[in-house]
Amino acid sequence: MRLHHVQVACPPGGEDAARRFYAEGLGLTEVPKPPALAGRGGAWFRAHDGEGAVVAEVHVGVEDPFTPARKAHPALVVDDVAALDAVAARLVALGFEVNRRERETFDGYLRFHAFDGAGNRVEVLTPIP
Repeated sequence: MRLHHVQVACPPGGEDAARRFYAEGLGLTEVPKPPALAGRGGAWFRAHDGEGAVVAEVHVGVEDPFTPARKAHPALVVDDVAALDAVAARLVALGFEVNRRERETFDGYLRFHAFDGAGNRVEVLTPIP
């Protein structure tokens, strides 16, 4: 078994904020939703490895009424500390909240938590060399 995707929610009209966070901030690529699902709103994002294989997929779905996930979260792994710090800096520059208080609290990893445009918690981590 392997994970295909994670889904987070946004309020109606929250797609542009999701694009800023997941595409501009995290560096994921937005991909078209299948035609049968496109009418529901939302946006889909993917990360690829150096050979083009999909290694992470996040679906942002519209939910009404909406409540952000403040505890439950996806966790995305980057290659190294430089990439971790670069993602954090990009998010901060875009105006997103980045919390580094738990940077060294997960054995074997460095990490931060951020909050997407809808207020959902997202973790980004990297193995400690």
